[in-house]
Amino acid sequence: MPLTTDEEMYKWRHLTENFFRKIKGFKQISMRADRTDTSFTSFIYITAAVSQSR
Repeated sequence: MPLTTDEEMYKWRHLTENFFRKIKGFKQISMRADRTDTSFTSFIYITAAVSQSR
């Protein structure tokens, strides 16, 4: 009996995993070097914008 797969869900999961793989390449995010949650969150937004513009 073959398993059913949700192709659309796996497509979005793949995109999400690739996005997090890209932003983990930035040293400041992987080390969590920011002092406050706000600055860490803002750096994630900046990193996301930079990685999407490439």
